[in-house]
Amino acid sequence: MNRRIPIVGGNWKMNTNRSTARTLAAAVSASHRKAVGVEVVICPPFPYLLEVGQAIHGSAVVLGAQDLYHEPDGAFTGEVSAAMLRDCGCSWVLTGHSERRHVIGERDELVNRKTLTALTAGLKVILCIGETRQQREAGQTDEVNTRQLRAGLAGVSAAQMSDLVIAYEPVWAIGTGLTATPEDAQAAHAAIRGALAEIFDATTAQATRIQYGGSMKPGNAAGLMKMSDIDGGLIGGASLNADDFGAIVQAAVAP
Repeated sequence: MNRRIPIVGGNWKMNTNRSTARTLAAAVSASHRKAVGVEVVICPPFPYLLEVGQAIHGSAVVLGAQDLYHEPDGAFTGEVSAAMLRDCGCSWVLTGHSERRHVIGERDELVNRKTLTALTAGLKVILCIGETRQQREAGQTDEVNTRQLRAGLAGVSAAQMSDLVIAYEPVWAIGTGLTATPEDAQAAHAAIRGALAEIFDATTAQATRIQYGGSMKPGNAAGLMKMSDIDGGLIGGASLNADDFGAIVQAAVAP
């Protein structure tokens, strides 16, 4: 089996301004003018997509968005369509991020509609799933992940999975300073891959990349990404520092 190419995504969330976004993007771009053995995506806030896209032009870094709406156009105040994202140079988009689910209140059905819309429009998708601390303590990690996975992938074909990455985000580890041990993260990733085999087939499951998205930092990135089912990271806070983000990208490259 060919090794899955790891993918590291930087989710800037609602941070930066026009100046700092361009500076950060330029620094990330300079560090990854060429990327060998790893794919690098950064997802700035909507207002800075064009600015950041210009800053990373010509590098190996590609542009992603943090969200989208599932309708092509119309009276949807404040929303952004897949076509608009592509027009701004995006090739990736996040769907189902834990903050969209637990802060904004998005349900599985909406996450699925967004995922299908993005794939149909030619965008690649990072579909986020993960359990809360309460669910984890109740022993429901695999149950929650499988439910969100099945719901998010409803209607997605095996062929489309080549344009989709799963990000496992243990909600209890995001922005809390807590991180799953490499062994715990590996167990969750392996269960997710097992669920993918049931939804599709073993070949599709083995080919699908699964990122870890729970407070990955330079100090723990290598330990997490040496696990056999962890194929990179979806990085929040550490992606706002070009040196930290660069160290995580380097950790993703197999020696």
